Amino acid sequence: MAKKKEDKKLTKDQAEKKIISLKKDLFNLRFKKINNQIDNPAQFNLIKKNIARLYTTIKNTK
Repeated sequence: MAKKKEDKKLTKDQAEKKIISLKKDLFNLRFKKINNQIDNPAQFNLIKKNIARLYTTIKNTK
């Protein structure tokens, strides 16, 4: 819950930077999945949801 509230308080630039870092994390997770090195497969969904949440906050802050 605390993450959601923190994400809503971010400025547009901060949110865009966080989206970029989350996309890099998602990219790295894909490689780990291919090599069977992934520890928590639920991370895919969490990262995707966080990215979508940040896009929504950017859209609403215009």
